[in-house]
Amino acid sequence: MKIQHAETETKGAFYIIDNGEKAAELTYSKAGSERIIIDHTEVSDHFRGKGLGKNLVFEAVEFARKNNLKVLPLCPYARSVFSRNKELYDVT
Repeated sequence: MKIQHAETETKGAFYIIDNGEKAAELTYSKAGSERIIIDHTEVSDHFRGKGLGKNLVFEAVEFARKNNLKVLPLCPYARSVFSRNKELYDVT
């Protein structure tokens, strides 16, 4: 399953579509030109337990690294992924 990315001037999302169904989505808001705020992560019931949410958080971190952005994980799920993966701290 491929992670896709969409963004507007003020918001963005990473998401996974499987057979026409949205399997998982992570949304963020842009806070100026130097930071994104992860505000929501959701995985469809059919896809829970497959690591899709964690994959989306890691994809958001890679996006931040490539664009020299910092990440504020306000979403409780994203915050828990950050707390368990110290290698993500460089973007906080």
